[in-house]
Amino acid sequence: MTIPSGERPVQRRLVLTPHPLQRVGAFALAALAGERDPEELGPEGFERAVSELVGYAVQASVRESKALDGFWQKVSLSFFPNSPMNHPGRRKGKTEDGRPKTDEDVREAVRVWLRAPDEAASTGVDCALCGRGAAGFYGKRDVVLAESEAYRNTTPRGHEGMAMCWPCLASFYALPYGCQLTGGSSVALHSWNDAFLAQVVGRQVTRNRRLAVTGDESKKQAESRELVAVRALRAYSERFTAGVELLVFNNNNNRGQLLESYSLSQPLAEWLRRTSRLADLRRAFTLLVRAHVTANVPGMVGLARNAFREPTRIISTGVHGLMTLMAAPDPDLAAAAEVAGLLVTFATEVMQVNEKDLAEIRATGHKIAGLWSEESSRGPLKDLRRQLRSPRQLRSWLTKQSVAWAGAQGTAGRGPLISERAYVLLFDPGADNPAWLHRDLLLITVLEELARLGWRADDEEQLEEVLAELDAADRKFISEDEEEGQ
Repeated sequence: MTIPSGERPVQRRLVLTPHPLQRVGAFALAALAGERDPEELGPEGFERAVSELVGYAVQASVRESKALDGFWQKVSLSFFPNSPMNHPGRRKGKTEDGRPKTDEDVREAVRVWLRAPDEAASTGVDCALCGRGAAGFYGKRDVVLAESEAYRNTTPRGHEGMAMCWPCLASFYALPYGCQLTGGSSVALHSWNDAFLAQVVGRQVTRNRRLAVTGDESKKQAESRELVAVRALRAYSERFTAGVELLVFNNNNNRGQLLESYSLSQPLAEWLRRTSRLADLRRAFTLLVRAHVTANVPGMVGLARNAFREPTRIISTGVHGLMTLMAAPDPDLAAAAEVAGLLVTFATEVMQVNEKDLAEIRATGHKIAGLWSEESSRGPLKDLRRQLRSPRQLRSWLTKQSVAWAGAQGTAGRGPLISERAYVLLFDPGADNPAWLHRDLLLITVLEELARLGWRADDEEQLEEVLAELDAADRKFISEDEEEGQ
């Protein structure tokens, strides 16, 4: 079959499809041609971008992977291990006409591999990704991974492979330009927010182009995959309209195929971006990062991992940091208030806590802080932290505090310590009520009000002893939160 001549330019026009890796590759092709929108890229720009990637592949095909200009030789092992550019026998043996293979034979084999199919030829079927006329059927040699490890892109005996048009196929060829390349698994950041994807892929293309030319080992991209993603999120200037997906994959024959996917919701992506824009949120975010520091993991890496894997641990870890801040002998109360405010925004914007429900919890938290405003001991604060570990103990503790509230001066006409609604929010075990989060918010709002009232500890207990106790308590608390959340 043949494709009508009037439809042939379509085979040099990119279309964004539902396949995340095709989309990343399409944006990479657009960036190579100096454009942001793949669907606005004309046939000439498309040809120019394809020509560049073919040139690098041909150049690297006769190099060793460790050579300065062998960058794409190394990359292809992870993306296209069955291609002629890195096959172990590519420079061995003889050609079909019986002469020993030369470097030019290897280069020509790569040119043939990456050559655009005949525009006039047609398979008679539609491209599996965009629905236009397919140029051929392709498998592991040309496509990284289709969907998951369970759906590998190897084709069974007798099966032709995945039907694709030339622009969609070229998108997969360009995919390495848009990924963080580690020498092992590669990392792609994807979003349905096209403006963000254009920015993040464009920057990655710039880095990878430089590496392809210089081969500078000092510029290897060795940062944590989640950290790379969070840095990109925070550097984005526009509001996020979709979530972000982190794809970690490997097509290497020796190390096995791998595809891992981690998602980050739109509210969390937008919260991470916004906390880098406003001065008070930015200061508080720095302290939140500090709260994520462990002996072996930098704070930003810890926070980034929590964002993609266990977002609820961001608030649990933040509570620990806030407690540590307030337990200091001369606490920075302004900073504590900002951290409390930041954690509240996380609860309302990311965890979708209702403003009315927050007001109920906050009213109780502020009343508890009012009872302690004349205290100078850390004891009550530590006691509350301890009671939060067990809903049963917290109920008993709140009953005693309610009695104290009723008998305290200045509380007449201010209602009970805890409203009926707040009680339900703190203790209802229903699946639609995140009681653990509401209890964290109770402690946050107590600390928020203590900071506003200018509370400072003035007991003889050494700070190190307090922090050690808090560390042990928080570790257990976080562990119990995880069990409750399951």
